[in-house]
Amino acid sequence: MKLYKIKKSNIDNRGLCANQDIKKGTRIIEYKGKIITRKKAEEDPKFDNDKAIYLFNINKRYDLDGDFKFNTARLINHSCDPNCEVTGTGLKVWVYAIRDIKKNEELSYDYGFSFDKDYRDYPCRCGARNCVGFIVREGSRWRIKKNNLKRKKINI
Repeated sequence: MKLYKIKKSNIDNRGLCANQDIKKGTRIIEYKGKIITRKKAEEDPKFDNDKAIYLFNINKRYDLDGDFKFNTARLINHSCDPNCEVTGTGLKVWVYAIRDIKKNEELSYDYGFSFDKDYRDYPCRCGARNCVGFIVREGSRWRIKKNNLKRKKINI
């Protein structure tokens, strides 16, 4: 039996939910797709950030384009308080549980977007207590919190 099922998401459109209780450390699903060069990813308009993209950086030379219907893992949404993480081995990418996951709980991972000038173009709707409102990797979220504090001080 598969460990996941496709379901309406509380975060964004559709997502994957646990089909049964999943233990921490369990390999849940492979993120499948086509291996492409970094150069192709940088030049192809398919990956221009104006639409949803399903691209994983594998190494300095290659990326994994997961924008295919057969890649069910593409439906896993971002959360600022994720229950999964993505790990690459060679040219394969897998989604693992980083804590115990209850049956029917939505699967999520931190998309790891960088904090740059266009971070506001990627709003987060995960609803986690530690959510900063934008899809930004955990190590950079403090910058947004700091910016929000500055803004509040100015508005007072």
